[in-house]
Amino acid sequence: MKKNWTLELIALIAVLGFCVAFLYTSSTMTGAEFSGSDNVGSAKIAELTGHPEESFTPLIPQYVPPSGEIEATLFALQAAFGGVVLGLIFGYWLGQRKPASAT
Repeated sequence: MKKNWTLELIALIAVLGFCVAFLYTSSTMTGAEFSGSDNVGSAKIAELTGHPEESFTPLIPQYVPPSGEIEATLFALQAAFGGVVLGLIFGYWLGQRKPASAT
């Protein structure tokens, strides 16, 4: 039986095209620095409204960790917890699809 590889080939071409575009733009741009979308959005809002960024306060105060290591640890714990929850959900879902084996 012959397998049709059309979608796999299209996906491979798309990934290679993205990689080539990324490598080309990153090698030709000098002094480019990644800035998160939150920073860019806040700066644009401040520019359009005429108010400095410091005048915008969130409704719910945000917790700011004392160091970058603690922030990275909290992010890793959040990712691990999310992975465990997703694994349990998918495991339960797949377990419900299989028929029970009689012993």
